[in-house]
Amino acid sequence: MHPAGKLTARLIAVSFVVLTLAGGGLAMAQQAAQPQQAQPAQPAQPAPQAEADDAGAADSPLLQQAEDQLTQAEGELKKLADRVGAASEDDTLLAELKVQVDELSKQIISASVATRPRLDEIKARLAELGDPPGEGQPPEAPIVTEERKRLLAERGAINALTGRAENLSVEAKKLANGITATRRALFSNTLLKRTEVSAAMLSEAIATTADESRALWRSVSSWVTFAWNYKRIPFLSAIFLSLCGALIFLVGSYRLFSPFLLRHGEEEEEPTYFRQLSLTFWSTLIPTMALIAFAASSYFFLSSFNVLRPDIAPIIAVTLGMGVVVFFVTRLASAVLSPVRSSWRLVRVSDRGARMLMVPIFAMVLVNGLDYLLGSISDSLGSPVLLTVAKSFLASIIIGLILMSMAWIRPTLRPDEPFDAPGRPWPRIVSVSFLLMGAGLIAVAFSGYVGLARFIATQIIITGAILVTMYVGILTGRSVSKQGAFAETVAGRYLERRFKLEQVALDQIGLAAGLGIYALVVLFFIPLILLQWGFQIADIESWVYRFVTEIRIGSITISLVGLLAGVLFFAIGFVVTRWVQRWIDGNVMARSRVDAGVRNSIRTGIGYTGVGIAGLIALSAAGIDLSSLALVAGALSLGVGFGLQNIVSNFVSGLILLVERPFKVGDWIVSGTTEGFVRRISVRATEIETFQHQSIMMPNSLLINASVGNWTHRNKLGRSEITVTLGYSSDPRRVIDLLHEIAAAHPMVLKNPAPNVGFTAFGDERMTFELRIYVADVLTAGNVRNDIRVSIYERFRDEEIGAPFPVKVEDTTPEEATSSETELPAAEEEKAEIQPEESETRRRSFGTRSSSR
Repeated sequence: MHPAGKLTARLIAVSFVVLTLAGGGLAMAQQAAQPQQAQPAQPAQPAPQAEADDAGAADSPLLQQAEDQLTQAEGELKKLADRVGAASEDDTLLAELKVQVDELSKQIISASVATRPRLDEIKARLAELGDPPGEGQPPEAPIVTEERKRLLAERGAINALTGRAENLSVEAKKLANGITATRRALFSNTLLKRTEVSAAMLSEAIATTADESRALWRSVSSWVTFAWNYKRIPFLSAIFLSLCGALIFLVGSYRLFSPFLLRHGEEEEEPTYFRQLSLTFWSTLIPTMALIAFAASSYFFLSSFNVLRPDIAPIIAVTLGMGVVVFFVTRLASAVLSPVRSSWRLVRVSDRGARMLMVPIFAMVLVNGLDYLLGSISDSLGSPVLLTVAKSFLASIIIGLILMSMAWIRPTLRPDEPFDAPGRPWPRIVSVSFLLMGAGLIAVAFSGYVGLARFIATQIIITGAILVTMYVGILTGRSVSKQGAFAETVAGRYLERRFKLEQVALDQIGLAAGLGIYALVVLFFIPLILLQWGFQIADIESWVYRFVTEIRIGSITISLVGLLAGVLFFAIGFVVTRWVQRWIDGNVMARSRVDAGVRNSIRTGIGYTGVGIAGLIALSAAGIDLSSLALVAGALSLGVGFGLQNIVSNFVSGLILLVERPFKVGDWIVSGTTEGFVRRISVRATEIETFQHQSIMMPNSLLINASVGNWTHRNKLGRSEITVTLGYSSDPRRVIDLLHEIAAAHPMVLKNPAPNVGFTAFGDERMTFELRIYVADVLTAGNVRNDIRVSIYERFRDEEIGAPFPVKVEDTTPEEATSSETELPAAEEEKAEIQPEESETRRRSFGTRSSSR
């Protein structure tokens, strides 16, 4: 096929680019993993005489396998070199051969690498055997001597094989570089080939056009007659299947991306910028992809059903490709300019300017497409090259004139002008750019570099349209990923209504959607641009395969596939670990009535163990040698010595707390000035919730190194004291008896240990008594003390002993001061008690806890 026809025919395969990349990468990965199956078996050539004489080396299956691989690779390399010499003018075939040479080079290296573990074993064994005995030393055992000879011979064979592999690898590298140089020269010669442009050449081309037209008519009419008379069913079947495939793709895409498209009869007065971008992007991409699917499937089915003839196939391919290109560019221009609906226009141009811009854009893409179609016809019919040059020359001149004419359009508007305003001229830089591009294209064509002019014209139209689409796609992804933007879309409102999502979740989905649009733009349009600039699909496949399998940073090779597999395995391990934690905690330990602290320790231990195992599996799946973690451990030990002491100390302390369990979740502890309930124990810090509902993260090392009081360590049994002060007029024995009776009457006061009352002090004007009671749950002591104080007040009032509350001496008479009571100091009481109004609320928050000591 003529190079001009090839360039346009590539557009038919656009829809298969991503699938071809994935499939080609997988095929190369399988070929790399099974090199013996990828190449036909070749008879092994005799090894060097030095290796053949040694029985030990010859009997090694590893060496024999590596030798066979190198022999086979050497034969394949010679065949590839011959094919490269015969295909020096076919860029597509050269690209495929380059991929095969690169793959063969990997097989050669892998054959050599496979022997390295055995070589290391030999070296270690020779080091164990030591050097042979010297003169005057006792002889060694014959079996040791024989083993050393065998190992030395095998080591020599491996070294010889490694050298042979290196030589073959160098030859393969030279061949690959030669293919690259040939392709570069071929591309340069195609573009920079100069043709003398003269009136005689143009007149001869005009005279040849009539002959070509008659030949084209005969070929097309004979093919149509043949297809209709003898291939009618296959021909109609191919068209029908192609239409079905395109319709299925179109309907499915519209249903999938319906939130981003404008429905029939729907009109928005002032759509958002994101709505405009999304409509432009998807309304251009979806129909274009459907048309590509139709063109590609039509060509595929027509070829599969043997309907196409060799002289007609290139013409059909370029015709389908031209239709795709014309539709894509026209659709994109219509979506961006929106000449009918000004509210959806992405650029601020007048209505008249939008309609006028559509005309030269459509004219340029049509002229360029006809140029490639006519060039393909000339190539298929065997017309003189002069005719193709003349057509391309004329097309370049027309496109240059159209570009220059666009400089005189007046489409721009001021910010305050309506869309139906007459419009103003382009900014000077835009109009000058149009004039320079058009004049430069015409000058290149007249200078005789018609191929270069044709290439530039194609890139201005096709690559420019692709870049505009990419820019719109990037703007769409940026708009949808902005905070709060996705919630305003149709999809965002549906998700919010269907799944009751909050703003944070919608923003996260919007960010993921924006990244997905970025990925779609890069994965689809970058390969398309590369194809337009002369690269082959085989080149893109090779680059993608290298990118995902072997990214080299110095001597380190990183595989994206391995990294993704590692992340996937870690995610699976993390999910499984969390499921095991919930199952054991909710089924095994809950049914066994295991203490809450024990359950927390077991759950935490399972979590750390599972995550650690998942991390090791992920590292292995990612291809990271676990033995290299010794370097990381050394670096960590150095970091511990310089600045990570506290972190490691807290980590180790956390492990000690989880294993030793001096306190557990739910315990009431006191450490220094911190007092409260343990809510969570992690490997770095322990969460303590105070009585004021303040969460304090206390480093574990402080809890290990300091004294910690635990009110509920072994059991919740606790003693509580109530102090009563009375005047000297009261009978101490009667007071002690009443306090015993009041304590014994309370149902939550334990009988064993029994309550007791102590006459603790003589004051200047008062006596001090202390009632000591025991409760089964120290967390309820505050409520018990509260009830007992009320009972003391009521009983002493009935007995006329005096009020059991503090009375200021200066405000009372001596008779009134004979009966009084003192309480704990204000700071102690605030720390020790929960007021009656607060007790019920605290019990609901903490269970049945009390804040008393």
